[in-house]
Amino acid sequence: MASGTISFGLVNIPVKVYSANESGNRISFNQLHAEKKTRLKQQMFEPTTGEIVPRDQIVKGYEYAKDQYVIVSDDELEKLELATSRTMEISEFVPLETVDPLFFETGYYIGPDKGADRAFKLLVQALNDMKHAAVARYVTRGRQNLVLFRPLNHGLVMQQLRFADEVRAQGEVPIPDANVTEAELNLARQFIQQLSQPKFDASKYKDEYREKLRALLDAKVRGETVNLTPKPEPVAKVVDLMEALKASLASKSAAPAPAAAAPEPARELEKEERKGPRRAPRAEEPAAKKKKSARG
Repeated sequence: MASGTISFGLVNIPVKVYSANESGNRISFNQLHAEKKTRLKQQMFEPTTGEIVPRDQIVKGYEYAKDQYVIVSDDELEKLELATSRTMEISEFVPLETVDPLFFETGYYIGPDKGADRAFKLLVQALNDMKHAAVARYVTRGRQNLVLFRPLNHGLVMQQLRFADEVRAQGEVPIPDANVTEAELNLARQFIQQLSQPKFDASKYKDEYREKLRALLDAKVRGETVNLTPKPEPVAKVVDLMEALKASLASKSAAPAPAAAAPEPARELEKEERKGPRRAPRAEEPAAKKKKSARG
Protein backbone atom coordinates (compact mmCIF):
# COMPACT_ATOMS: atom_id res chain seq x y z
CA MET A 1 0.00 0.00 0.00
CA ALA A 2 2.72 2.47 0.96
CA SER A 3 6.20 2.84 2.36
CA GLY A 4 7.55 4.66 5.40
CA THR A 5 10.26 4.75 8.02
CA ILE A 6 10.08 3.59 11.64
CA SER A 7 12.42 5.62 13.82
CA PHE A 8 13.75 3.44 16.63
CA GLY A 9 16.05 5.67 18.68
CA LEU A 10 18.89 6.47 16.28
CA VAL A 11 17.96 3.48 14.12
CA ASN A 12 15.83 4.17 11.05
CA ILE A 13 13.97 1.18 9.61
CA PRO A 14 12.55 1.59 6.08
CA VAL A 15 9.33 -0.44 5.92
CA LYS A 16 6.47 -1.27 3.60
CA VAL A 17 2.81 -1.15 4.63
CA TYR A 18 0.42 -3.88 3.50
CA SER A 19 -3.32 -4.13 3.93
CA ALA A 20 -4.49 -6.71 6.45
CA ASN A 21 -8.12 -6.59 5.29
CA GLU A 22 -9.63 -8.94 2.71
CA SER A 23 -12.26 -6.57 1.33
CA GLY A 24 -12.77 -8.56 -1.89
CA ASN A 25 -15.19 -10.91 -0.10
CA ARG A 26 -17.61 -8.11 0.68
CA ILE A 27 -20.79 -7.79 -1.34
CA SER A 28 -21.63 -4.29 -2.51
CA PHE A 29 -24.54 -2.78 -4.42
CA ASN A 30 -24.81 -0.06 -7.04
CA GLN A 31 -27.56 2.54 -7.11
CA LEU A 32 -29.82 2.21 -10.17
CA HIS A 33 -32.79 4.03 -11.67
CA ALA A 34 -35.86 2.14 -10.44
CA GLU A 35 -37.47 1.87 -13.92
CA LYS A 36 -34.59 2.12 -16.40
CA LYS A 37 -32.19 0.01 -14.30
CA THR A 38 -29.32 2.29 -15.33
CA ARG A 39 -26.52 3.11 -12.92
CA LEU A 40 -26.79 6.56 -11.34
CA LYS A 41 -23.97 9.10 -11.25
CA GLN A 42 -23.26 11.61 -8.50
CA GLN A 43 -22.52 15.25 -9.19
CA MET A 44 -21.61 18.28 -7.08
CA PHE A 45 -24.00 21.20 -7.45
CA GLU A 46 -24.26 24.80 -6.25
CA PRO A 47 -27.48 24.87 -4.18
CA THR A 48 -28.59 28.45 -4.95
CA THR A 49 -28.47 28.05 -8.73
CA GLY A 50 -28.44 24.28 -9.24
CA GLU A 51 -25.26 24.66 -11.33
CA ILE A 52 -23.17 21.50 -11.66
CA VAL A 53 -19.66 22.24 -10.34
CA PRO A 54 -16.69 20.54 -12.08
CA ARG A 55 -14.02 18.96 -9.90
CA ASP A 56 -11.35 21.56 -10.78
CA GLN A 57 -13.52 24.31 -9.27
CA ILE A 58 -13.96 22.61 -5.88
CA VAL A 59 -11.86 23.85 -2.94
CA LYS A 60 -11.66 22.94 0.76
CA GLY A 61 -13.31 25.30 3.23
CA TYR A 62 -13.54 25.31 7.04
CA GLU A 63 -16.77 26.72 8.51
CA TYR A 64 -15.68 28.89 11.48
CA ALA A 65 -19.14 30.55 11.83
CA LYS A 66 -22.58 30.04 10.29
CA ASP A 67 -22.03 30.12 6.49
CA GLN A 68 -18.59 31.71 7.00
CA TYR A 69 -15.60 29.81 5.60
CA VAL A 70 -11.85 30.08 5.31
CA ILE A 71 -10.27 28.40 2.29
CA VAL A 72 -7.36 25.98 2.75
CA SER A 73 -5.42 24.90 -0.33
CA ASP A 74 -3.94 21.48 -1.00
CA ASP A 75 -0.51 23.13 -1.15
CA GLU A 76 -0.94 24.52 2.38
CA LEU A 77 -1.96 21.12 3.70
CA GLU A 78 1.03 19.52 1.98
CA LYS A 79 3.42 22.02 3.57
CA LEU A 80 1.74 21.53 6.95
CA GLU A 81 2.49 17.81 6.75
CA LEU A 82 6.12 18.52 5.91
CA ALA A 83 6.31 20.94 8.84
CA THR A 84 5.46 18.11 11.24
CA SER A 85 6.71 14.58 10.54
CA ARG A 86 5.90 11.75 8.19
CA THR A 87 8.39 9.47 9.94
CA MET A 88 6.78 6.91 12.26
CA GLU A 89 8.84 7.87 15.29
CA ILE A 90 8.47 5.56 18.30
CA SER A 91 7.81 7.66 21.40
CA GLU A 92 7.40 4.91 24.00
CA PHE A 93 7.07 1.18 24.65
CA VAL A 94 4.19 -0.23 26.69
CA PRO A 95 3.08 -3.72 27.81
CA LEU A 96 0.70 -4.92 25.11
CA GLU A 97 -1.97 -6.07 27.59
CA THR A 98 -2.29 -2.51 28.95
CA VAL A 99 -3.72 -1.19 25.66
CA ASP A 100 -7.51 -1.38 25.69
CA PRO A 101 -8.85 -2.76 22.34
CA LEU A 102 -11.42 0.03 22.50
CA PHE A 103 -8.70 2.26 21.01
CA PHE A 104 -8.03 -0.08 18.06
CA GLU A 105 -9.05 0.88 14.55
CA THR A 106 -7.75 -0.64 11.30
CA GLY A 107 -4.70 -2.91 11.29
CA TYR A 108 -1.94 -3.15 8.68
CA TYR A 109 0.91 -5.59 8.16
CA ILE A 110 4.42 -4.13 8.24
CA GLY A 111 7.39 -5.67 6.44
CA PRO A 112 10.99 -4.51 5.93
CA ASP A 113 12.00 -2.51 2.88
CA LYS A 114 15.27 -3.14 1.04
CA GLY A 115 18.31 -3.15 3.31
CA ALA A 116 16.30 -3.10 6.54
CA ASP A 117 16.12 -6.85 7.25
CA ARG A 118 18.41 -6.92 10.30
CA ALA A 119 17.06 -3.76 11.92
CA PHE A 120 13.49 -4.91 11.35
CA LYS A 121 14.17 -8.35 12.86
CA LEU A 122 15.90 -6.71 15.84
CA LEU A 123 12.80 -4.63 16.64
CA VAL A 124 10.41 -7.57 16.19
CA GLN A 125 12.45 -9.94 18.35
CA ALA A 126 13.00 -7.34 21.08
CA LEU A 127 9.26 -6.60 21.25
CA ASN A 128 8.50 -10.32 21.39
CA ASP A 129 11.04 -10.92 24.16
CA MET A 130 9.75 -8.02 26.25
CA LYS A 131 6.06 -8.63 25.39
CA HIS A 132 5.78 -4.93 24.66
CA ALA A 133 4.34 -2.81 21.87
CA ALA A 134 5.68 0.44 20.42
CA VAL A 135 3.65 3.66 20.26
CA ALA A 136 4.36 6.09 17.43
CA ARG A 137 2.88 9.05 15.57
CA TYR A 138 3.14 10.32 12.01
CA VAL A 139 1.27 12.65 9.66
CA THR A 140 -0.28 11.67 6.34
CA ARG A 141 -3.28 12.64 4.22
CA GLY A 142 -4.15 15.65 6.28
CA ARG A 143 -4.21 14.07 9.72
CA GLN A 144 -1.89 12.90 12.44
CA ASN A 145 -2.02 9.20 13.16
CA LEU A 146 -1.45 7.46 16.48
CA VAL A 147 -0.34 3.87 15.93
CA LEU A 148 0.79 0.84 17.87
CA PHE A 149 3.38 -1.58 16.50
CA ARG A 150 2.94 -5.07 17.92
CA PRO A 151 4.83 -8.22 16.98
CA LEU A 152 3.02 -11.01 15.13
CA ASN A 153 5.00 -14.15 14.26
CA HIS A 154 8.10 -12.82 12.46
CA GLY A 155 6.58 -9.49 11.45
CA LEU A 156 4.79 -6.44 12.80
CA VAL A 157 1.20 -5.25 12.83
CA MET A 158 0.62 -1.50 12.74
CA GLN A 159 -2.58 -0.97 14.70
CA GLN A 160 -4.26 2.36 14.01
CA LEU A 161 -5.33 3.87 17.35
CA ARG A 162 -7.98 6.38 18.32
CA PHE A 163 -6.86 9.40 20.29
CA ALA A 164 -8.22 9.66 23.84
CA ASP A 165 -10.63 12.47 22.91
CA GLU A 166 -12.10 10.25 20.17
CA VAL A 167 -13.29 7.65 22.71
CA ARG A 168 -16.30 8.47 24.83
CA ALA A 169 -16.09 7.99 28.57
CA GLN A 170 -17.93 4.92 29.81
CA GLY A 171 -19.48 7.14 32.48
CA GLU A 172 -21.85 8.46 29.79
CA VAL A 173 -23.53 5.04 29.74
CA PRO A 174 -26.19 4.63 32.46
CA ILE A 175 -25.54 1.39 34.37
CA PRO A 176 -27.95 0.96 37.28
CA ASP A 177 -26.84 -1.00 40.31
CA ALA A 178 -28.16 -4.54 40.80
CA ASN A 179 -27.62 -7.42 43.20
CA VAL A 180 -26.84 -11.00 42.20
CA THR A 181 -26.68 -13.98 44.53
CA GLU A 182 -23.66 -16.22 45.00
CA ALA A 183 -25.67 -19.17 43.65
CA GLU A 184 -26.46 -17.27 40.45
CA LEU A 185 -22.83 -16.26 40.12
CA ASN A 186 -21.67 -19.87 40.53
CA LEU A 187 -24.00 -21.04 37.74
CA ALA A 188 -22.79 -18.22 35.49
CA ARG A 189 -19.17 -19.27 36.15
CA GLN A 190 -20.04 -22.87 35.25
CA PHE A 191 -21.63 -21.72 31.99
CA ILE A 192 -18.51 -19.71 31.12
CA GLN A 193 -16.34 -22.71 31.95
CA GLN A 194 -18.39 -24.95 29.62
CA LEU A 195 -17.80 -22.63 26.66
CA SER A 196 -14.24 -21.70 27.61
CA GLN A 197 -11.49 -22.18 24.98
CA PRO A 198 -7.70 -21.83 25.35
CA LYS A 199 -7.62 -18.94 22.84
CA PHE A 200 -9.72 -17.12 20.26
CA ASP A 201 -9.73 -18.81 16.84
CA ALA A 202 -11.27 -16.57 14.15
CA SER A 203 -11.30 -19.44 11.61
CA LYS A 204 -14.18 -21.07 13.53
CA TYR A 205 -16.50 -18.23 12.54
CA LYS A 206 -17.91 -17.20 9.19
CA ASP A 207 -20.24 -14.48 7.95
CA GLU A 208 -23.49 -16.44 7.61
CA TYR A 209 -25.44 -13.39 6.45
CA ARG A 210 -22.98 -12.82 3.60
CA GLU A 211 -23.29 -16.47 2.54
CA LYS A 212 -27.10 -16.23 2.51
CA LEU A 213 -26.91 -12.96 0.59
CA ARG A 214 -24.62 -14.58 -1.98
CA ALA A 215 -27.07 -17.49 -2.35
CA LEU A 216 -29.94 -15.01 -2.79
CA LEU A 217 -28.07 -13.11 -5.52
CA ASP A 218 -27.06 -16.31 -7.32
CA ALA A 219 -30.67 -17.51 -7.28
CA LYS A 220 -31.96 -14.17 -8.62
CA VAL A 221 -29.36 -14.27 -11.43
CA ARG A 222 -30.73 -17.72 -12.38
CA GLY A 223 -34.27 -16.32 -12.25
CA GLU A 224 -35.30 -18.54 -9.35
CA THR A 225 -37.78 -17.67 -6.62
CA VAL A 226 -36.26 -17.39 -3.15
CA ASN A 227 -38.05 -18.19 0.10
CA LEU A 228 -37.30 -15.37 2.53
CA THR A 229 -39.67 -16.36 5.32
CA PRO A 230 -38.09 -14.90 8.47
CA LYS A 231 -37.41 -17.00 11.52
CA PRO A 232 -39.72 -16.24 14.44
CA GLU A 233 -38.15 -13.75 16.81
CA PRO A 234 -37.70 -14.93 20.41
CA VAL A 235 -40.30 -13.47 22.72
CA ALA A 236 -38.69 -11.27 25.35
CA LYS A 237 -40.03 -12.09 28.79
CA VAL A 238 -38.91 -11.83 32.37
CA VAL A 239 -37.72 -15.20 33.61
CA ASP A 240 -36.34 -16.54 36.83
CA LEU A 241 -32.59 -15.98 36.59
CA MET A 242 -31.65 -19.19 38.40
CA GLU A 243 -33.93 -21.34 36.25
CA ALA A 244 -32.63 -19.70 33.07
CA LEU A 245 -29.03 -20.40 34.07
CA LYS A 246 -29.79 -24.01 34.94
CA ALA A 247 -31.57 -24.51 31.61
CA SER A 248 -28.63 -22.93 29.77
CA LEU A 249 -26.19 -25.31 31.45
CA ALA A 250 -28.38 -28.30 30.68
CA SER A 251 -28.78 -27.38 27.01
CA LYS A 252 -25.04 -26.91 26.50
CA SER A 253 -24.28 -30.19 28.27
CA ALA A 254 -26.64 -32.10 25.95
CA ALA A 255 -25.67 -30.34 22.71
CA PRO A 256 -22.84 -31.81 20.58
CA ALA A 257 -19.71 -29.70 20.14
CA PRO A 258 -19.93 -27.54 16.98
CA ALA A 259 -17.62 -28.53 14.13
CA ALA A 260 -14.96 -25.99 13.24
CA ALA A 261 -15.40 -24.26 9.90
CA ALA A 262 -12.73 -24.39 7.19
CA PRO A 263 -9.91 -21.98 8.14
CA GLU A 264 -10.12 -18.52 6.69
CA PRO A 265 -7.57 -15.71 7.00
CA ALA A 266 -8.10 -13.52 10.05
CA ARG A 267 -9.67 -10.23 9.19
CA GLU A 268 -9.75 -6.85 10.84
CA LEU A 269 -12.60 -4.86 9.34
CA GLU A 270 -12.78 -1.27 9.91
CA LYS A 271 -12.94 1.56 7.53
CA GLU A 272 -12.58 5.17 8.20
CA GLU A 273 -15.27 7.36 6.70
CA ARG A 274 -14.71 10.93 5.62
CA LYS A 275 -17.56 13.38 5.16
CA GLY A 276 -17.66 14.84 1.68
CA PRO A 277 -19.31 18.01 0.33
CA ARG A 278 -23.07 18.04 -0.08
CA ARG A 279 -24.38 16.16 -3.10
CA ALA A 280 -27.45 16.56 -5.21
CA PRO A 281 -30.50 15.38 -3.25
CA ARG A 282 -31.71 13.19 -6.14
CA ALA A 283 -29.08 10.51 -5.49
CA GLU A 284 -28.22 8.88 -2.19
CA GLU A 285 -24.54 8.83 -1.47
CA PRO A 286 -22.85 5.67 -0.19
CA ALA A 287 -20.24 6.13 2.53
CA ALA A 288 -16.89 6.90 0.90
CA LYS A 289 -14.19 4.39 1.57
CA LYS A 290 -10.82 5.68 2.58
CA LYS A 291 -7.65 3.64 2.75
CA LYS A 292 -5.24 4.78 5.39
CA SER A 293 -1.63 4.70 4.40
CA ALA A 294 1.75 6.06 5.49
CA ARG A 295 4.25 7.60 3.18
CA GLY A 296 7.82 8.45 3.92
